[in-house]
Amino acid sequence: MNIENYVNQIVRNAKTASRSIASANTAVKNNALHYITEGIISSTDALKSENDKDVIAAQKAGLSEAMIDRLRLTDSRIKGMAECVRQIIHLADPVGELLWGQTRPNGLQIQKVRVPIGVIAIIYESRPNVTADAASLCLKAGNAVILRGGKESIHSNIALYKILTSALEKAGLDTRCIQLVEVIDREAIDYLLTADQYIDVVIPRGGEALIRTVVEKSTIPVIKHYKGVCHTYVDEFANLTMAGEICYNAKVQRPATCNAMETMLVHEKVAPIFLPSVAKKMCDSGVEIRGCGKTGKILDNIKHAVDDDYYHEYLDLILNVKVVKTLDDAVNHISTYGSHHSDAIVTDNINSAMKFIREVDSASVYINASTRFTDGYEFGMGAEIGISTDKLHARGPMGLQELTTYKFVVFGNGQLRK
Repeated sequence: MNIENYVNQIVRNAKTASRSIASANTAVKNNALHYITEGIISSTDALKSENDKDVIAAQKAGLSEAMIDRLRLTDSRIKGMAECVRQIIHLADPVGELLWGQTRPNGLQIQKVRVPIGVIAIIYESRPNVTADAASLCLKAGNAVILRGGKESIHSNIALYKILTSALEKAGLDTRCIQLVEVIDREAIDYLLTADQYIDVVIPRGGEALIRTVVEKSTIPVIKHYKGVCHTYVDEFANLTMAGEICYNAKVQRPATCNAMETMLVHEKVAPIFLPSVAKKMCDSGVEIRGCGKTGKILDNIKHAVDDDYYHEYLDLILNVKVVKTLDDAVNHISTYGSHHSDAIVTDNINSAMKFIREVDSASVYINASTRFTDGYEFGMGAEIGISTDKLHARGPMGLQELTTYKFVVFGNGQLRK
């Protein structure tokens, strides 16, 4: 196979299909999403069978348990995938929304209207649910999408792709508005990233190495989804029972996700009381604790945290713990080591909470809740393309609105500029 010709055909097809999907009405798009939901549920056994091939290959390749967990499809995860698509059906169609308008003194009526971006390329790793989420969101937002998943999930992605194209065909839509790059050769990505004549934006979703490679090679604008070095700060005014439950959930509930807590910051006034109980619960669940010097004086048998640890996104049952003197120290630590993803404070003091909100520059900031909620599904977006750590053009979980842009529409009756 000539990979360059293969990719060129895909991007040309996407550009052509983008014109028809941009003008598709809401009912037709929702019909396609309905067929996707039905197809996912009815194909549960087939999806698990193909996914098993990927999991076995990943185990043979020596991938970590955390990565294999991201890859694995279970009955509940397949059901959840379908539910994400179902939620998108019920969300308002953003295309055509009037964002702003005014009538000028000369009679011109100017409107700012939400429109699809056009052609979106999404390059991602591991998690097969991204295939369904990304395709469904792009479809509802009126975009053509080119999907390039990782080689570790190729069988799962091809199985899902068959469901997607079948749904498009049943709904009477151009099947080329959703395309999957089925070759696993990295050369295909290189050709995608320079197809700026056809692709409007690239969204990489995966490890930091993947994202940096995409940014370096792409001649197309990139919306970045960098690593999630998320923090929870337990304030001196925290409800310590609540704090323990929040921190445990943020680290243990699903550690392989980008919104899991990687560093727990604890005020020195409550650390001697708080740390022993929460550390025992963490360790009983298999968490390895790496602590600062002050933490080591409170907890026995923990590893010493070095400076580089605080920058690290473990995506595993490993947790940094640091005892801080003040709220300012906590904020400074987050500013120095964080990735502007999701950070939380546990406190009953409104002044502490508001200072944290003002001074922590992250896409999602929490008061008395787990960072695990940074998720398009949990935020009511139905699903997400990913969680952007950029400030332009999107930030945080990317849903339907973030997959659109706008144009100005001007109505006149013969006005001429003087």
